Amino acid sequence: MGAQQSIPKVTAQDRAILDLKLQRDKLKQYQKKIQVVLDREHEIAKAHLAAGQKERATIALRRRKYQQSLLVKTDGQLETLEELVSTIEFSLVEVSVLHGLKQGNEVLKEIHKEMNIESVEKLMDETLEAREYQREIGELLANNLTADEEDAVQDELRQLQAEALGEVPKAVELPSAPTHEPTTPEVVPAASQPERERVSLAA
Repeated sequence: MGAQQSIPKVTAQDRAILDLKLQRDKLKQYQKKIQVVLDREHEIAKAHLAAGQKERATIALRRRKYQQSLLVKTDGQLETLEELVSTIEFSLVEVSVLHGLKQGNEVLKEIHKEMNIESVEKLMDETLEAREYQREIGELLANNLTADEEDAVQDELRQLQAEALGEVPKAVELPSAPTHEPTTPEVVPAASQPERERVSLAA
């Protein structure tokens, strides 16, 4: 068997709003019927007048005027219903907001109870003790390191700080040390004077 779905509870306010909206819809339907009667009476008056029946045309126009007065009254009633529905719905929203504020105040009171002066002082004392303990451990470790090890620790710390700030230092590449003895470049002797003269004669 599947889990039973929870049915939202219908309150008295919900029923009141629903009744008002039903009355509003009925008034709108009534207005449509009146408008049909108004158009029909207008056409009847025109037809009587065209037939030379002035008295009947006048009666039709009087009926039309009466229907117009009913339409004006329904407009006022409809406006009143709309305002009433809006007022009730807004009041329900206000009640919901006030309920939320009340719950929020209760939560704040509970927080203030937990965060009394004694609790805050105790927390600060515990934090101070933890910092003192951390400092002692740091000094103890620092005393057991050599100067070079301590320098390496500080360098690594600076590197981590730079990385945290997005400033990753680029590694500097140094040239590797030479592995053989330097050699003197071989000097080619310049051609002798007689050889240059022979080359000139041959040309």
